[in-house]
Amino acid sequence: MEERDSFKSRLGFILVSAGCAIGIGNVWKFPYITGEYGGAVFVLFYLVFLLLLGIPVVTMELAVGRASHKSVLRGFQALEPKGSWWHIHGWVCLLGSFILMVYYTTISGWMVDYFVRFLDGSFHGLSPQEVAKAFDSMVADPVEMVIFMGINVLVGFLVCAGGVAKSLEKVTKCMMLGLLGLIVILAVNSILLPGAGKGLEFYLLPDWNRAVEAGIGNVAAAAMNQAFFTLSVGQGSMEIFASYMSRDHALTGEAVRITALDTFVALLAGMIIFPACFAFGVEPSEGPSLIFVTLPNIFIHMPMGQLWGSLFFVFMTFASFSTVTAVFEALIGNCMDNFGWSRKKAVLVLLPLVFFGSIPCVLGFNLWSDVHILGSRGILDTEDFIVSSLILPLGSIIFALFCVTKYGWGFDNYLKEVNTGEGLKMPRWIRPYFKYVLPLLILIILVRGLM
Repeated sequence: MEERDSFKSRLGFILVSAGCAIGIGNVWKFPYITGEYGGAVFVLFYLVFLLLLGIPVVTMELAVGRASHKSVLRGFQALEPKGSWWHIHGWVCLLGSFILMVYYTTISGWMVDYFVRFLDGSFHGLSPQEVAKAFDSMVADPVEMVIFMGINVLVGFLVCAGGVAKSLEKVTKCMMLGLLGLIVILAVNSILLPGAGKGLEFYLLPDWNRAVEAGIGNVAAAAMNQAFFTLSVGQGSMEIFASYMSRDHALTGEAVRITALDTFVALLAGMIIFPACFAFGVEPSEGPSLIFVTLPNIFIHMPMGQLWGSLFFVFMTFASFSTVTAVFEALIGNCMDNFGWSRKKAVLVLLPLVFFGSIPCVLGFNLWSDVHILGSRGILDTEDFIVSSLILPLGSIIFALFCVTKYGWGFDNYLKEVNTGEGLKMPRWIRPYFKYVLPLLILIILVRGLM
């Protein structure tokens, strides 16, 4: 077995871990859900639930990874009481990461496709109806979709083939710093648009009347779901990055930094989208079509719109591709640990598996569009349901119970690991909340997802 890889720097670990969390959900889902649930009140609930839910579960994944220096299955085996079965969740994590990638690579391919279209001027002079048709024509073409999905799969595995410190860390650092720079530039441009002030009011000033109209319970539940899912906890990706990290810094501070970066991107995505929507008289609760129909229409009518549209989809490509490379690394690390493979063998086996595994998702928009698996769900929606509504919440409950109950690793061992190193410490008095309230909150998310 190869010597275990490690990060060269603390910044590398934080950016790769944040890159795993930062994805399409931040930039695509967060703004349209915010628009749907009345703006700033939703954002307030979202921030509260990040503190109550997100950060605690991130510290648990990080603690298991760093204490064991192994991927999920071997990590649980190293820390669990003899004769217990916690490690079985490792196989679920491996399956979850694979299922996530066989649809996420398709969506990431859409981002690259739209970047190319803006760059070559394909959107120039199109009417709103023609812009809407552009997305439909893209997903109706299986060859085009396979090409852009394949680019994501090939480049993603090439990055990971070079190792954590030599390749993944370097590429992610460049990509994430580029992403953070682009999002600030795009947000400033949107804020300076004539009429953008109303969008900022909608986004940043709480309007409790609108929240009451949407239903405070619905707003809170949607915020809890978004806060939980934005960090992608529960399937062991964070855990494997922690297995590569040093013990110099306490894990609560690292979890806060990862969550803060993730939240910064989500909040600034809103600063791009809401001012632009209000400046051009567009409804901000357009739903999933916001990115591929509404925003291209806005960019077309914006001064230097081709440039801003190209930059936006470069940013979207970085956001989605940082997740692709991070989860590919989780798959590779799991296979190296569980099967004793070299990194090269893991890449050579996984690359064709993910590529061919992604083809049903591509075909689900065209040749297999009449295929429905779970109820009325198509292929992508079924795959997303399995990961988002089952594996992530179930996995998070398992990590929580493993870290705080005597039947697992135990709270004392968890606390000792979390508080090893310099920085923000986790207080002991939080144990009752972790033991009784946190699993219950995650269970509510699981039940709502199933309903």
